[in-house]
Amino acid sequence: MDPSLFGRKLCICEKRGEKIGKTKAGKGSKVMLVSDGNGLLIGIHVTSAKPHEITLARKTLEAIRVPQKRGRPRNRPQELAADKAYDSKSFRQYLRKRGIKPTIPRIKSQKPKRGRPIQVGSAYRERWKIERCFAWMDNCRRLVVRYDLYVHMYKAFCFMALILWSVTKF
Repeated sequence: MDPSLFGRKLCICEKRGEKIGKTKAGKGSKVMLVSDGNGLLIGIHVTSAKPHEITLARKTLEAIRVPQKRGRPRNRPQELAADKAYDSKSFRQYLRKRGIKPTIPRIKSQKPKRGRPIQVGSAYRERWKIERCFAWMDNCRRLVVRYDLYVHMYKAFCFMALILWSVTKF
């Protein structure tokens, strides 16, 4: 039967907004950020909280847009420092294929690989800056609890909050 016969429309989107997924604490969204060496945002991707971070990493890297004085905006960082959740052979190969140096430590529970061990280096020591960026976002109540029905509105408030913090902090 056609639902329009009864004067109601079927909602195709998910209940209580788009890109909201189940978590242990309830429902929520996952915000993936890419920042520069100073902790300023250069790429953001918002999606459901259900999938693992490694499946969203490529989409997050494709969201990078750094404007230049002349020419196209840069969309590829020189080096990517990430935590152990991103330890995957296929992800490392993807980064190398794009010309990005991966700085991702190995998970200790895995068997050691033959060959040279991965050197984490100084870029991983600067990863606290992205954690600081997430801490700044936690100061804004509207970003901690997602009240917005549409993901583009939530993403816009993320941008607005990070722009305000970059102006006041630097």
